Amino acid sequence: MPEPVKGLRERKRLETHRALATTAVRLVAERGLDQVTVEDISAAAGVSPRTFFNYFASKEDAVVIAHADTAERTQRTIEKFLATPKEVSTPRAFVDALKEDFAQVDENREEWLGRMKAIQENATLHSRAVAMNHDTIAPMIEAIARRTGVDPKADLYPALVLSTLGGAVNAVLMLWYQHDGRMSALDLLDDAVELLLAGLPEPGGRAR
Repeated sequence: MPEPVKGLRERKRLETHRALATTAVRLVAERGLDQVTVEDISAAAGVSPRTFFNYFASKEDAVVIAHADTAERTQRTIEKFLATPKEVSTPRAFVDALKEDFAQVDENREEWLGRMKAIQENATLHSRAVAMNHDTIAPMIEAIARRTGVDPKADLYPALVLSTLGGAVNAVLMLWYQHDGRMSALDLLDDAVELLLAGLPEPGGRAR
């Protein structure tokens, strides 16, 4: 599904958010969270602190929230997932729907290495990242339930699929980060879902 055409004002909003987010990540990765202020981020991005607070509630949010349209991106992912032909397995369909956004990890390698470094080194950022993802859980479980024709309140499957794939995404990002982004995050994601679909065979028994 193509991304909707955005007006000039909306594009400007998204661009300003991105400029602040990437600047915050860079400064925090270089100096440490406690050594960076909202004023530092604003000055480096060429905007006022007042403008900063039009986009973020705190410097922590500026590091963690990569895009202003997170809710819209989640909805597009759900729509792509639900539009995938039924002959594609649900876990594969879900991962395929994530790929367009996930590709940005590879495309913006330094930014994501800096963001992950900051999150790994600061418990407050880790907690904020977890909280930010919380709002996506219910609609994604509902989408999985809708595609598989089950009741999300009575059947374990939708929540289990989401939890399992969420764990796979986290494992992929950690391995990618540990290798300084030299491995393709998208390729690792494909490998992860194939391992899950194969029932997580023991490494010694897998084909080389």
